[in-house]
Amino acid sequence: MDESNGSHEPYCGPPAPAPREADGPPFADCVLCRKPTEYPESVKGPTLCPVCEWQEAQRTACSG
Repeated sequence: MDESNGSHEPYCGPPAPAPREADGPPFADCVLCRKPTEYPESVKGPTLCPVCEWQEAQRTACSG
């Protein structure tokens, strides 16, 4: 394997930046339980409420 070019590609890309928390309503709904999240409606991508976010982190941490 030739690594003379000095570039190392990461196995996984860089972590996605965390969505910016909203200063006030309207808040985006959680994609799992439909409760309001801490993120503005304008945030792109799936949003999770604090409870679902914590549960999802637990599932991915234990998945190995």
